[in-house]
Amino acid sequence: MVSTAQACEEADTIMVLIPDTKQAQVYQEAIAPNLNPGDTLMFGHGFNIRYGQIIPPDFVDVSMVAPKAPGHRVRELFVEGIGTPVLVAVYQDASGQAWERTLAYAKAIGGTRAGALKTTFKEETETDLFGEQSVLCGGVSALIKAGFDTLVEAGYQPEVAYFECMHEMKLIVDLFYRGGLAYMRYSVSDTAEHGDYHAGDRVINEQSKAAMKEILADIQSGAYAEEWIEENAKGRPNFNARRAAERDLLIERVGKDLRRMMPWLDPIEV
Repeated sequence: MVSTAQACEEADTIMVLIPDTKQAQVYQEAIAPNLNPGDTLMFGHGFNIRYGQIIPPDFVDVSMVAPKAPGHRVRELFVEGIGTPVLVAVYQDASGQAWERTLAYAKAIGGTRAGALKTTFKEETETDLFGEQSVLCGGVSALIKAGFDTLVEAGYQPEVAYFECMHEMKLIVDLFYRGGLAYMRYSVSDTAEHGDYHAGDRVINEQSKAAMKEILADIQSGAYAEEWIEENAKGRPNFNARRAAERDLLIERVGKDLRRMMPWLDPIEV
């Protein structure tokens, strides 16, 4: 095992996969002093390039291969002989071979088996942050919590509310994953499909969309990035407090007990 600095000194291709909040410091301390003309500096996400936290020298290639899945899932699918779709981009082509090298890396991790979509650092970063905040993490988790709380506050059992608003989410997401909205609606009952049309626009409405536009505007302007960078510089006081509070929610405590009763789910506690 060698230090990060030594690894960068010896390498001609450096892929940066550490958390966004650690990259700028590691870049300044270990990567930048060891970059040489013709080297390739690659990223799995465009945050630090997009928001100017890392400014590479003009004599290196700067590119990105961003898998649309967590790292462990990328590895699992690679071993299974399948692959994870990837977004690919070149920010700086000093060698004239940046695209060839980027696609070679994408192929090496199995990305081209599923598809490599050409993009830019700007587009990947802004859409990724928006998706996380408004739909995949922020939106879905808030929707689940709101549904759970509504049922519990109305007097229904927390366990029943958990099954309806959290547990069955996997069923619906798996249907989306395989066949989109149409396959989900084909698979559920007519009553459930009617409920989709009847209530969906009442829950996620023009006010919700307006909030999403505000979220996107903050991402595009850099306001969100500035806030997150400042939060980390202060030691994450608000982030850490919110993390602790969220882990103690009733839905989390009830869910943990229920999952322990279903070992076939391979439940994980963090």
